[in-house]
Amino acid sequence: MPDKFTKEQKLEIIVKALDSKKAEDIKVIKVGDLTILADYFVIADGTSSTQTKALADETEYKMHENGISPERVQGNNGSNWIILDYGDIVVHVFSKDQRDFYNLERLWRDGEDVDISQWTV
Repeated sequence: MPDKFTKEQKLEIIVKALDSKKAEDIKVIKVGDLTILADYFVIADGTSSTQTKALADETEYKMHENGISPERVQGNNGSNWIILDYGDIVVHVFSKDQRDFYNLERLWRDGEDVDISQWTV
């Protein structure tokens, strides 16, 4: 069954959801040429475990409003790293210290940074 939304439209929903809950340092990296895991990684962090969970919850809620459910969610119980796997897009919501520790941006530095300025306030 064909996808109702383009990848760009899904990215827009995700980024706007994260931005609406004041996610810090939202990054979208195009990784499709580097891995079969996903076409895009979205990375953001929250200032507390409460905000980190709220960011993931809002993203999941906004995607669900559009009929899109994650294939997998990991790390949701008070975790400092929550992953929402939408197949072609994987959303990583971190606490600041976990994001610094895992440094996915460095790990995937060969990926292409996506300009998201049109979707953020």
